[in-house]
This record gives sequence, structure tokens and C-alpha cells, in this order.
Amino acid sequence: MTYFLENAWHPDPAPEGTWTLTLTNLSDAPLRDFKLSLTSITRIMPEHQLSGAVFLRRDANFHEFAPSDNTPIAPGENWTFAVSGINRSPFHRNDAAKTAWITDADGHHTPVQVGDLMHADQAPATPTPRLPEGRLTLPFALLPWPNAIDATAGDTPVILHAAPGTSVAQMREMLSVDALHARLFPTCKRVFQISPTPGSKAIAFVDDSTLPSEGYSLSFADTITLSASSEQGRRYGLIALAQIMHGAFTDPDFSFPATGTISDAPRYDWRGCHLDVSRHFWTFEEVLRVIDMLAWHKLNIFHWHLTDDEGWRAEIKAYPELTQAGATRGADVPNMLPQLGDGAAKKHGFYTQDQMRAVVSHAASLGIEVMPEIETPGHAAAVLAALPFLVDPDEPANSYYPVQGYFNNAWNPAVPATFDVLNKVFDEIAEIFPSKYIHIGGDEVAHNAWLTSPLAKSLMEQEGLQGTFELQSWFLTKVKQMLTARGKTMVGWNEIAHGGGVPPEDTLLMAWENPKVGIELAEKGYDVVMTPGQAYYLDMVQGSDWLENGAGWAGPVPPEQSYTYEAEGDFPTELRDQMRGIQACIWCEHFTTRQWFNDLVFPRLSAVAEAAWTQKDNKDWLRFARQVRLHPEL
Repeated sequence: MTYFLENAWHPDPAPEGTWTLTLTNLSDAPLRDFKLSLTSITRIMPEHQLSGAVFLRRDANFHEFAPSDNTPIAPGENWTFAVSGINRSPFHRNDAAKTAWITDADGHHTPVQVGDLMHADQAPATPTPRLPEGRLTLPFALLPWPNAIDATAGDTPVILHAAPGTSVAQMREMLSVDALHARLFPTCKRVFQISPTPGSKAIAFVDDSTLPSEGYSLSFADTITLSASSEQGRRYGLIALAQIMHGAFTDPDFSFPATGTISDAPRYDWRGCHLDVSRHFWTFEEVLRVIDMLAWHKLNIFHWHLTDDEGWRAEIKAYPELTQAGATRGADVPNMLPQLGDGAAKKHGFYTQDQMRAVVSHAASLGIEVMPEIETPGHAAAVLAALPFLVDPDEPANSYYPVQGYFNNAWNPAVPATFDVLNKVFDEIAEIFPSKYIHIGGDEVAHNAWLTSPLAKSLMEQEGLQGTFELQSWFLTKVKQMLTARGKTMVGWNEIAHGGGVPPEDTLLMAWENPKVGIELAEKGYDVVMTPGQAYYLDMVQGSDWLENGAGWAGPVPPEQSYTYEAEGDFPTELRDQMRGIQACIWCEHFTTRQWFNDLVFPRLSAVAEAAWTQKDNKDWLRFARQVRLHPEL
């Protein structure tokens, strides 16, 4: 370590305050003729005041500075500069520089060690525990908690085996869940096998057409009877048994039922989880493990966020540039500069079509549907970097930017090639993903997007459209027609309803900005999945303390809030059928390692899973708090 960067924030001047940075030279030589680059969720706005430095450039979360004079920084000395006019006041210790590096006159990059953001006005408090100690209502490790259980504890079997007469298909289902358990908990004892052994107990399978398609029942006696009407119901019953066995193996407070019954079925049909692989690329193997964790929690939708400003991750054979230029970031990549958590070195990652098919197959084997997301029209900086022919050449650069700060980052509806590209992209995506759903984004387009594009202005005049959002609705209606022609249903974020929206028939929208949006969308005729940031965004900080990890725009989201939040809220009875279910979202601006993932996702993913499965009257925060400690990790 030869250079160290300190960050401090002072609340004056209001409302955003002042961000101060200090670079200390800990090398043995003077530091001269250099630039300092950093990535930060706190961004410098076009209108700002800077002292002690020259601001060279910004691209979203990437910033570059130079000293305001040429005086070398001697060993042991430092350079301090301060800026006001930032995008918002920081919430937490990770709201300033995440990574930094020095670039010398020859273009060589040297990493800089970065400290936490310090609050210059007060000493931070130690965060409080995220979970209470909790207490068990019954000594069985089940999560999500079943909707009807009446059982007494007994001795735990050594293992569970197939009863005589079990079909080959049922044996495969047993061993599939055993393999899932072994992948998630590789050091734990196995839970299922085919043959009896001393100390084992048999499972007998019964087909019962009266049970819901995702429901199951378990009867505990000398032989365990698992009844279901479908493979999915059997799978959920087997996962329940695996969870009970796992808890009894690993925690002395948990047991196995000697007698009694469990009768269970999910509360909502749509029980989803989203994963952003654009901002932080998760490997193919990591994605498979995320799907395993969703299966363990009885979630049934994997929303794969494959494209965004920061990177295009899905191989499209018609446009290899998308996963070449569009999936590579680095200090020496002018159109795709480093973003949050990146250093100067190139970072590159995407999924081949064979890998995407393998993800779909793996998920399907666990009863999970994979819904891809291809962002349109906003969040397209990576697309435009890879395919510059999609840009109106007469549109001034840097003429608009959305909340994330990417300039001119939307597909332009008036560029004819836009629809040629999207048609070819959707052809390939529709062939890879059998899900009837394709998510097209539709969120966070800048309020003044396209207004300086001559092509867009001509199109708006021709079509009688007023402003950005009427043009967006025109564009997304065309996109919906593309998907309908391919037998797919359009899914998008709630902003799709702006500017007149798209036809609500066969359109599913996700309410993320706040809870009341879902009711407003249902009133307009849309089916809705509830995923409000204030409860189900797993990148949010889990407490208000300065030392907590995560994002803060939706306020602190402690685990209890994710657990107790009732997504149905005030939905009128006549609109209740349009509320399809709920979904967690894992946005990865702050997720640079598995450790960050585990710290932010758990226990809240488990909380959302139980909120999706367990009826309101059967939820119990203290029982959940005691049981959730057995969750798997990435």
C-alpha cells in the first residue's frame, strides 16, 4: 500500500453538505503529474463548487480529478480537496469512494487503498442487532413456515428412505432434493436415500388430486406419508422434510416430528427474486447457487436482470459487440469506464447461450421459472457503447441523464436500426428462455430524454406526441407487439404506465417505487407484482446507523420490515385478483463480493420468502427470527 484515500462528509452547506477527500502519499518518492480516479455512489453534479482540485470528468459513478497546482506530494504528505454540489447527502459509511487509483503521466495505474466515509459532525453509533433472539413455537426447522401444522416431536431418523412401491420418478425427486441440500450444506449429513438402513424412516408417496398444484401434506407415523397432486407439490413436501432433518442435525433445539400432520400451500402464485448481474457480474456457478437458494426457500420465479448501463451480459449471436464492448469496463475503455467497486483493470463477463440454457434447465429441475430482463428504453449505456449506430448523430452529447448519472443512455425510438436490433435480440432471447414472460425494464428514463434529438423531435411531430413519456409509451407499445408476436407477455417496472402506458391486457407491472403505486396500476387494469424498495429491495441498509452497509434511498429496511410488510396493503377487494404476488430484488451497486451479498441478502431473502408463502395469520416474527439462522449462503 503506497497511497491512502480518506473520505469525510460534513452536513454544511445544506441540503447535501460537503465531501472532503484526502490522498496521503505513503510511498518513498514524491507524487507528481498524476490524476486521481475513483468510483462513488455519491456523485458530483454539473453545478458544484470544488476547492483544491480540478474536476476532469465523470461518467455515472466514475470521477477523475487532478491537483489544482503542480506541487509534488512528498512522502508522508497529503493533498486535500473538497466539493459541494453532490447528488444527495450520504446515508452511510459506504456512500463515498469505494475504489480509487492513481494514473501517472505515462498512463500507468496504481491502486489506492480507500477508507470508509467518516461523518465529520458526529461519532457513529454501533449498529444494533438485526434480529432478536426469538423463540420457537414448535421445534421444527421449517422456512417458510407451513400454513397448517400439528405435530409432536420425537427422535430424529438417521436418514429418510423410499418406501416399497416408490416409483422411479419419485425416487428421482427425492434424490434431487437431497442433492440440493448437499450443494447448499456440503458438510451436513445427507437427508434422503433409496434403501432402508438402521435408524432410517420410510417415505410413502400418495397422489391426491384434491390438493392445490403447489400444495402438499405430510403425515408423520412409523412411515411418513407425503401427499401431493403434482411434482411441484411433492418437491415442496420433500424440501420441508429436508429442512426439518437439516435443523435437527445442526441445532439441538430442533427435532423431527414423531406424529402429526403438515398441510401446506403457498399464499401467492408469484414468489420471485431478481438478481442484477450487470453492475456486478456473478459467475455462472454463482448464479446456479442463487437458484439453489431460491428453491430451498420455495420461491418459484428467478428474474435475471441481464442488461443495464453497466454491462450487457447475454450473448446475442447477431451482435457479438454487445458482449465484447458492452460487457467490458476499465480505466482504458473510454466508453465503458469503471463503476462501483471496480479498479482500473479491465473487467469482463457475460453468459454464453449454452450457459443461459443450462441456467434455465437447472432452475426448471427445481420448479423455478427464469424470466430474462432486457432493459428498454433506458439503462442502455452499454448498448450504445457497443452499437454506436443506434445513436442519433445530430443529438448533442450529454444532453440528458437519469438518476444514475449516465448521459444519453436510452435506446432512441426514432433511429430505425433500434427496432432491427431489438427484433434480433428478442428472437434469440425468446428461443433461449421458454418462460412466457420477458421483462423489458421501462424504468428511470430521464424526464427530458430525446428532446434534443432531431430524429426524435421529427417522430414526435409526425405521431402527435408530447414529450418524453408519450414517446416512451409509443416505443414500448411497439416492443409489446414484438413480444406478443413471439408468444411472450411483457413485464416491466411501474414507469411503463407513464405517458399513457401500454395496453394493460397481457402486461404485468412491478410496483417498486412505493407501495401505493401497485394499487394505482391495478386501477388502470394492470396485473401487478409488488416489489417496493421500502420492504423488498435487498440492497437497502438494514438500519439507520452510519456504520450499516448498503444503499439508502428507500430508507432503512430492517429484516422485521421485510417480514411484516403486507404487500396486499389496502388493495380493494375488487382489485385483489390483479395482485399476483411479491418479489425480492437484489441490485448490485454495493455487492462486490460474496460477503457483501450474504450480509445484505440474509436474513431478508428468507423474510420475503415467508411473506410470499405463509398466510398473514400464520406469520410470527419472533419464531422466524429464531429459525432463520439456519439459512444457506452464497
